Amino acid sequence: MPKDFPRSRRVADEIQRELAEIIRLELKDPRVGLITITGVEVTNDLEHAKIFITSLSTKPTATSHDDALNALRRAAGFLRSQLAHRMKLRLVPQLAFAYDESVERGMYLSQLIDQAIAEDASHPKDD
Repeated sequence: MPKDFPRSRRVADEIQRELAEIIRLELKDPRVGLITITGVEVTNDLEHAKIFITSLSTKPTATSHDDALNALRRAAGFLRSQLAHRMKLRLVPQLAFAYDESVERGMYLSQLIDQAIAEDASHPKDD
């Protein structure tokens, strides 16, 4: 049975808050645009952090996701150094960025459900 590691979860939450603020206020790369950090996973030894992002643009495309991810990957050193100044950790984790498709998938499933309900409502009921 795996042990629960609450410290890694607390560090992940703090990284998420701090990175969101750093990206919003200090990262000047226009390729990043409007992104949201949807989650952070930190390894138990606190050496690596995987940051999940999603785009808030009105028409997200695969190229805009790739551009934002590439910009964040290039700025990972800067972001890590800014985290080191803001957080009281002996070792700041290496940052890895990944695109989170769960929001888009949820929107797609919601549209499918709405379509099914509309089609069901348009058919007369035989009682």
